[in-house]
Amino acid sequence: MADKSERGFSRRRNREEQAAAELTETFLDAGTVDLTPSTSSIKVVTESTSIVTTGGASETDTLANSQTGYSRRDSLRGDAFDQPEPAAMLTADRLIDLSAKNRPTPESGFRRFLYFLSLKSINLGDNLRVRERKATDARISAVLEGGAKFVPVLTRKGGVGKTTVTTLLGMAMALAREDRVIAIDANPDRGTLAERVSKSTRFTVRDVVNRAAAVDGFSDFATMVSRDATRLHVLASDSDPMLSEAFDEGDYNVVADMAARYYTIILTDCGTGIVHSVMRPTLQRANGLVIVSGGSVDEARLASETLTWLEANGYGDLVRQSVVALNTATQGTNLVKLDEIEAHFKSRVRAVVKIPYDPALAAGSVIKFDQLHKNTREAARELAALVVEGLAKTKY
Repeated sequence: MADKSERGFSRRRNREEQAAAELTETFLDAGTVDLTPSTSSIKVVTESTSIVTTGGASETDTLANSQTGYSRRDSLRGDAFDQPEPAAMLTADRLIDLSAKNRPTPESGFRRFLYFLSLKSINLGDNLRVRERKATDARISAVLEGGAKFVPVLTRKGGVGKTTVTTLLGMAMALAREDRVIAIDANPDRGTLAERVSKSTRFTVRDVVNRAAAVDGFSDFATMVSRDATRLHVLASDSDPMLSEAFDEGDYNVVADMAARYYTIILTDCGTGIVHSVMRPTLQRANGLVIVSGGSVDEARLASETLTWLEANGYGDLVRQSVVALNTATQGTNLVKLDEIEAHFKSRVRAVVKIPYDPALAAGSVIKFDQLHKNTREAARELAALVVEGLAKTKY
C-alpha cells in the first residue's frame, strides 16, 4: 500500500517537472539567459538586439539616445541619425551665409566704388570708421527691459553745461534708437532746455499737470512737447519763475507717470539745486545718473561733492553706476590738468566722458546735432552708449 502511494507521488512530481520545463522553453525560445552569481546583473542575448541591465540605462536606450540626440557638433562631424532632424537644428549660425558676397554694401569710399565696379562680386565690407560707428549705434539702440527708464542729469553748480549735456545725450539716443526718448525740464529756476531745440509748442510741465485727466493717448500728450529733427521730445518748464517754484514733488510724479506711458527713456534736467522738492522723486525713480562737471577747480570739486551728498543719502549704488560728463569748454579749463580731474572721477563712478569745446554749443541757442563738430557728436554718442549700457543692466 505504501509502495503504491509512493509511486503515485513520484508520477505527479515528474509531471509537474515536465510542465515546468515546457513552460521555461516557451518563454526563453527567443534567447538564452545567463545567470551570474551577482543578483544585480542579468544579460539577455537575442539574435537582433543586445540588452545589458546593470541597475541603470540599457545599451538599447544609450544607442537610441546617441542616434536621436541631435547637436550642431554631431552634424559638423557628419554623424548620421536614424530620425528626421528637429526644428531646433535650423540655427542662424548654420543657415546664414556670412561669406563676402553677402556682406552689407559698403557705405562710401573706394570700397563702395569697387563693389559696384565689380558688379557686386568684390565686397571688402565697411572700413574701420564705419564699423565703429555701427558698433556704437548698436550699443545705443540696445533693447531695454523692465519699463521706462529715468536718467537725471544734475550737478550742484550752474553754468557748467548741464542743459547742453542733457540735450546732446537725448539727441544721440533719439537718433540711434527706434523707441521714444523725452527730456523733461525740471529746473525750478526757469530752465532753458526747450530753447535748445526748435520750439513747436507753448505748453509746459504745468499744462501736463493740469490736463493729465484729459490725456487719452500719445497723440494728446505729443501736442504738449517740442520735437527736434533727431526725434528727441522736450517738455519745457514754466517760463515764469514764480510758477516754476510751485512745481513740486506731486507735480513731478504726475508728469513722470504720464511720460512713462509713452517713452522708453526719460531724461530729467534737474537744475542746480539738489535739495528742492522735485529732487527726491527724481532720484527715487532713477535707473541711471549723469553728473556734469566743468573743467575748473571749483566746478570739479562741487561735482565731486554732489557724489558725496548722494552717497550720504542712500544713493551709493546709483553713484557707482553713474557717468560723469566733463565739460571742457568752461572757463579756466586751459589752466587745469583735466587728466587729474578725470582720474579722480574714474575712482568714484563707472565712466567719464569729455565733452569738447564747440562753437555751436557756446552760442547757447538751438542745437542742430548734424552741424556739430565731429568730436562733439562722437562724445555725445559715447555718453549715450555708456548710459544705455548701464540701463540695460537695470531690471527694475
